[in-house]
Amino acid sequence: MKYLLVMAAIFSATMVHAAPAFTGQDYSGVYDCTGSDAHEGPYTGTVTMALNRQQSVDNNGAYAFKLDVAGYGAYLGEAATAGNKMAVHFALKDQTTKDYGTGIATFSKDKKGRMGFHKYYYEPEFKGGNYGREDCVLRK
Repeated sequence: MKYLLVMAAIFSATMVHAAPAFTGQDYSGVYDCTGSDAHEGPYTGTVTMALNRQQSVDNNGAYAFKLDVAGYGAYLGEAATAGNKMAVHFALKDQTTKDYGTGIATFSKDKKGRMGFHKYYYEPEFKGGNYGREDCVLRK
């Protein structure tokens, strides 16, 4: 009996407890974007995001992030949400350009009721430092 109690105590001490379920807004989908880059000027692109439900908890979401910009390529990254705010890290596949950065986005619905976000980004090494803004709307 003593052996069973010791084993139960060891099992209980090492048992992994389940994290609380994700209760936040799921921002997964494909977004059409227009942006303005301080060095490159106006551009259009497509953002695709997918929620990683296993790494999301409470009001915090974890996402795979991809931005495709014609003429530049695919920027891959990850994003994390807290309510309607999202932090984004992204990098162009071609690392020789040093075209990578960090962004902050705010999600809201537009006048037509479509979900979208406004993002500011900063790139510390691209062409000596860079920044820009994007407005993106979820495709239906």
